[in-house]
Amino acid sequence: MRVLLTNDDGIFSKGIEALYFALSQEHEVTVVAPETEQSAVGHAITWLDPLKVIPIQRNGSFFGYALSGTPADCAKIGILELMKPPPDVVVSGINMGANVGVNVIYSGTVSAATEAALLGVPSVAVSIDSFKTTDFSAATRFIPRLLRVLQEKKLPRGVSLNVNVPNIPWEEVRGVKITHQGRLQCVESYDRRMDPRMHVYYWLTNTDILHDPDPDADSTAISDHYISVTPIHHDLTRHDILQEMREWKLP
Repeated sequence: MRVLLTNDDGIFSKGIEALYFALSQEHEVTVVAPETEQSAVGHAITWLDPLKVIPIQRNGSFFGYALSGTPADCAKIGILELMKPPPDVVVSGINMGANVGVNVIYSGTVSAATEAALLGVPSVAVSIDSFKTTDFSAATRFIPRLLRVLQEKKLPRGVSLNVNVPNIPWEEVRGVKITHQGRLQCVESYDRRMDPRMHVYYWLTNTDILHDPDPDADSTAISDHYISVTPIHHDLTRHDILQEMREWKLP
């Protein structure tokens, strides 16, 4: 297949390099990734400024295109302009840090896959449950297998797969679970600081994690050493309460 590979950690991240080499064994891979890290930018797209596309070399050879934009920009311009014909599938990752629970809302990694799904291209976001790992074997072994399945099993238009991998070697993975987006949430606060010129500034910090006990939640699966695969969609409507709200007497 023709694969568009992107991420939100930037084109020089180790995660995208590991996935590039894994997918290149079977597929034609084109990399379009942010020039710099774009973590937690959500589904932002660049509207008021032009986008620069810069050819990048890694290890002495052409690796892909760096984009002066967001992960969603990378998916959009990769599909609409840089790959002719468009890719068969878009893969976003490997992201450092799990994208589970409410983190999915903020994730640039997930948003790149969501943008591809909006444009009608099957897509996968993949993250690993660590910010420091150097062992990407679980993800690089699983994602090529998942793409083989997607060649036969077609996703509905607009649906993408959010994959989260535990931070363990491939041999220790207990299996794969189909999960739903859980309710894991960070308890956040701001660290108030002062710079040398006596200007106050704030730095967002995570002080604690509220875990989701649901056995079918994405965060629970990776905690139990399973790979989590969650089908997600851009439609945020709570369809189950539409009829109830239609009976409200709104002014």
